[in-house]
Amino acid sequence: MPEKLLEMTDIVKCYAIGNEEQVVLNHIDFSVMRGEFVSILGPSGSGKSTMMNIIGCLDVPTSGKYVLNGKEIADMDQIELAHIRNKEIGFIFQSFQLLKRNTILENVELPLVYAKVSRKERRERAAAMLDRMGLGNKLDFFPNQLSGGQQQRVAISRAVVTQPSILLADEPTGALDQKTGAQVMELFHELNKEGRTIIMITHDRHIAEHAGRIVKILDGVMSEGVTEDA
Repeated sequence: MPEKLLEMTDIVKCYAIGNEEQVVLNHIDFSVMRGEFVSILGPSGSGKSTMMNIIGCLDVPTSGKYVLNGKEIADMDQIELAHIRNKEIGFIFQSFQLLKRNTILENVELPLVYAKVSRKERRERAAAMLDRMGLGNKLDFFPNQLSGGQQQRVAISRAVVTQPSILLADEPTGALDQKTGAQVMELFHELNKEGRTIIMITHDRHIAEHAGRIVKILDGVMSEGVTEDA
């Protein structure tokens, strides 16, 4: 039986705007099995970014239960949440979020620094990951010396190097042209075949269709599957 890696039950997220309360996520139930590749598909303002923040432990729900890898998130303090973010989740962002003054090797090493991995081991692991991404001859390059597709491969390397439970990708092809975006999706397929769990947030139905399962979000409500007008 596949193992349930993530389970959300009756998740609600509200924000106070003046005297009004805005419900951004409305009683959401969502689960992901280990090794799945899932897309969360929705337009701007649908609640998908809030969903990503809660999955990634960057925000907490107003109510409901969130269990990640057997641990209930509500029971954790900020230090424990930071540890979960570093150990369990590899973040991949649309804008790459690379440190411009650091080489790409140093960028990929960074989460291993936080994880207190020795300098020798983290250099070896970061270099091996970049080599696997076809960037082994560019370790001393800075981000602005690379194309957008190469920068996204660096960002993916940084996300994967800690061997996280989940790769959490927010519009990972949004800043890329169609051909480069397709190459990134091919890389996601490879990582998923290796057994990595991927949750991808996107507004693009064609990108969402690369996943094994699509969950649609609209006005803070989730539904399985996708319709033609998505």
